[in-house]
Amino acid sequence: MTNIVQNIKSINSRLQTATQNAGRDPKAVTLLAVSKKQPESAIRTAYACGLRRFGENYLQEALEKQSQLADLNDIEWHFIGPVQSNKTRNIAENFDWLHTIDRIKIAERLSKQRPATMKPLNVCLQVNIDNEPSKSGVLPNALTELASATAALPNLNLRGLMAIPRASNCPNEQRRAFRQLAELLTALQARLPQLTELNTLSMGMSGDLEAAIAEGATLIRIGTDIFGSRN
Repeated sequence: MTNIVQNIKSINSRLQTATQNAGRDPKAVTLLAVSKKQPESAIRTAYACGLRRFGENYLQEALEKQSQLADLNDIEWHFIGPVQSNKTRNIAENFDWLHTIDRIKIAERLSKQRPATMKPLNVCLQVNIDNEPSKSGVLPNALTELASATAALPNLNLRGLMAIPRASNCPNEQRRAFRQLAELLTALQARLPQLTELNTLSMGMSGDLEAAIAEGATLIRIGTDIFGSRN
């Protein structure tokens, strides 16, 4: 697990440098450790290094880890995988954040199934920023309608937008996609001024975090560069 400790130091250094280069406060960017396919012990090591936010893609695997790690009661669990209707109840009952809403049916089920004893579920809308047939996400021209409908649901807290742009090694191309998502968020903030917490841009991973931070990312999703390759 020594590698995890060193990897976290390296990622934190990259985040520090990227925010400084972008003229941003390092505290404005949150690191989400993507822990899918990683064992309980790896999450405990990352936790011991100060990480508290963990992202999972697979529901049953995530629920097992939550049970195993119940003693770490200040972990903030994020679900970042695709959501089918048969998963909404468990997500509503067991997660703090969901990044992947792309249709109102799912949002309505989550709101209905969120326990009254829990705070509203923080949610992001996933945008298919490059209109790729193979990817989930609402298209940009349908975003406003989905955002308005989601914002009206009582047990959801619409926090922002998420995207996984088309893979590219070109910094300018990376920044173009992230800039487009940031502009969509700015437009939503103008249309929905009552949503004072509509401020999250969940974008950027290991290969493009610098470009994402330069365009305003507030939450960076890092998996392999923290935990190493998955089983």
